[in-house]
Amino acid sequence: MMLAVDIGNTNIVLGVYRGKELLHHFRLSTARQATADEYGIMIHNLFDMSGLSVKNVEGVIISSVVPPLVHVIVEMCRKYVGKDPLLVGPGIKTGLNLRYENPREVGADRIVNAVAAIERYQCPLVVVDFGTATTFDCIDGSANYLGGCIVPGIGISTEALYQRASKLPRIELEKPKKVIGRNTVHAMQAGIIFGYAGQVEGIVRRIKAEMNAPELKVIATGGLASMIAGETECIDEVNPMLTLEGLRIIYDRNQ
Repeated sequence: MMLAVDIGNTNIVLGVYRGKELLHHFRLSTARQATADEYGIMIHNLFDMSGLSVKNVEGVIISSVVPPLVHVIVEMCRKYVGKDPLLVGPGIKTGLNLRYENPREVGADRIVNAVAAIERYQCPLVVVDFGTATTFDCIDGSANYLGGCIVPGIGISTEALYQRASKLPRIELEKPKKVIGRNTVHAMQAGIIFGYAGQVEGIVRRIKAEMNAPELKVIATGGLASMIAGETECIDEVNPMLTLEGLRIIYDRNQ
């Protein structure tokens, strides 16, 4: 088995693969203060509850956008899984042709998503990842990674509204029935959900025009991808496992 670990600002997502088959996946809250021992206990408990054994893990690959946690998770892998993990970063074989001005600036999650999308879908395409930040990653018809754009994520926008507007409450992110809210909570939900869908549509429209690719395929991933995809026709497919799949592909390419 192979363990894929995607360390994000909000969640750590784990995937356990046997060959190309995803056996199980887990989602943990990203706890920057947690120790390698605490993460080790969580991993063992998750494996035990799923009928798996860490003793059967033959390799580990990690991508991270939270640098302080890399050492912690690497130490956890060595101590509790018994493996030195492969880290997505400079020097690793991805097979991705980066046309970015400074390739070292591209986040590991964006690289992993692009690798998986190129492998699974026909280019040109754009990957929209609804995470702590929402990223748009553009790949041309020759499978070159061009770059993209980054906007504040839905959670960040919602929390900023609560923190900076003293009379607005903290709300649960769910789709309201109508765009015209009849109370404050519904009005905020409508503005955030429908407004974000409109933002995605506008950015995708500009990307298609700039790339001169009206047939460009739009793939969405991330925790809130399904919610936003349901409110816009510009997203062609939602693939919640895209990042884990990209980690598996990169792991295989480095064996």
